[in-house]
Amino acid sequence: MPLAVVGGVLGAVQSRLNADLAAELQDGFLAAAISFGTGLMLILVLLIGMPRVRGLAAAFWRDLRSGAFPWVLALGGLGGAIFVLGQGLTVGLVGVALFIVCVVAGQTVTGLVVDRVGLGPGGVRHLTPRRLIGAGLMVVSVALAMSGGISAEAPWYLLALPMVAGVAMGLQQAVNGRVSQHSDHFMVATLGNFIVGTTALVIAAGIRILVVGAPQPPPTNPLLYLGGVIGVGFIAMAAYLAGPLGVLTLAMSTIAGQIIGSVTLDAVAAPGHLTPFTVAGTVLTLIAAVVTATSRRPRA
Repeated sequence: MPLAVVGGVLGAVQSRLNADLAAELQDGFLAAAISFGTGLMLILVLLIGMPRVRGLAAAFWRDLRSGAFPWVLALGGLGGAIFVLGQGLTVGLVGVALFIVCVVAGQTVTGLVVDRVGLGPGGVRHLTPRRLIGAGLMVVSVALAMSGGISAEAPWYLLALPMVAGVAMGLQQAVNGRVSQHSDHFMVATLGNFIVGTTALVIAAGIRILVVGAPQPPPTNPLLYLGGVIGVGFIAMAAYLAGPLGVLTLAMSTIAGQIIGSVTLDAVAAPGHLTPFTVAGTVLTLIAAVVTATSRRPRA
């Protein structure tokens, strides 16, 4: 759980970096494609020194082609692509904290459903009263945070994208955990995630350039290109921990880290986004994450 919390903090940092890159390029689609593309390049470099993982990835590809593993469960990268795209398109307007809180709404509901139906690698996890109370607190915290974040600059429909991103993230964590379980290594899931996500985002960015025109020149600040590197660590961590923690507990633990990181970032970089409602909502979100993540499984 502490590792998942650290991963959540890194996710908040990634949101700020990708949003700043999108603002410099004036193109959220291209920023998302660059973020995923740099992450994919890092993984390919790492695989040079990981012959066992290369063999497992080749075996997993054969299983996909033969139907031994359902191909639809290998599309977790689409969830990551939606999340990163949402960072570039909305964080600059609503702030990291409100973006994360909206992501939480979709992620929490999805985590409950995924655990209940057994889509994740840990099998079926029943809905205990404590989990339901934590999920209910999450919904209330989102409503509270949003009540102070809706404005002419950040209309209500703009906040739907982070919620969709939260749903996509919940599904991504579940299916990436299944890929890790089947392939016997979390890096296989991470590689597949970045291949699928990069492909989807490059196509989307190419279509946008054809329709709208070329973006601004790439910024020279190297820090803005670290979003993909952080994403590799975040997704690999989630793929590794989905089995032992379960999708909902993993989501709640990462949410705790995201809340801590996002409020800190907004307080430093964009204090205007931190309304009292947003702060109150993020605090309630953190409490809900602790309540849900500490829920015990029934003894056998």
